[in-house]
Amino acid sequence: MHSSLIGKVEKANRYARELDRIELERVALTFRGDNDTHHVSLDAGKWHCTCHYFESWGSCVHLLALQKIFGVMLPAEAQESLFEIAEAAVPA
Repeated sequence: MHSSLIGKVEKANRYARELDRIELERVALTFRGDNDTHHVSLDAGKWHCTCHYFESWGSCVHLLALQKIFGVMLPAEAQESLFEIAEAAVPA
């Protein structure tokens, strides 16, 4: 392997460990829940999910799971959760 490629791979590995370097602006994905498949998106810090719970409450378990997965890569406004109070009461 060319020596300059080795340096690039090492740098990419370091970046992959330093998640605070990344901020997601837009995400669109399909989430296979227990009962149905939902389409979830994040755009400009605002979440949207096609599940019925999101329609009523503006948040849902699908978003909470993604907030846990993406963590610090989310903009601050996308890290806020309706479930924060309940989550604090449930052991991890």
